[in-house]
Amino acid sequence: MRRLSPREFRRLAERMGLQIGELEDVEEVIIRLRDKELVFENPRVTIMKVQNETLYQVVGTPVERPVQREERVELEITEEDVQLVAVQAGVSEEEARKALEEAGGDLAKAILLLTSRKSRG
Repeated sequence: MRRLSPREFRRLAERMGLQIGELEDVEEVIIRLRDKELVFENPRVTIMKVQNETLYQVVGTPVERPVQREERVELEITEEDVQLVAVQAGVSEEEARKALEEAGGDLAKAILLLTSRKSRG
């Protein structure tokens, strides 16, 4: 079988509905796995479009590094916030505190959560 020149290959690919191109100015590609990351610095990335699918080919040497887990930030909810939400939503302070935790400390969101639950229940 004879080798195809790049020009012949491009023409054949076009006839088959395959579009091939380079992705320019790629600085880094990270593939995250459960326990590690594969980091490609300055890789060559080729994009191939076939029918409704897009394929990315990454060429380079990966560096393995452990996954960096984000530490959970402790949410500080003041008693004033709890009391305000409890009064506005007409619920107990315990329910108000749970709603504030669920809403990430957002007072308005916590009140809306509680009032919508009350109206449904």
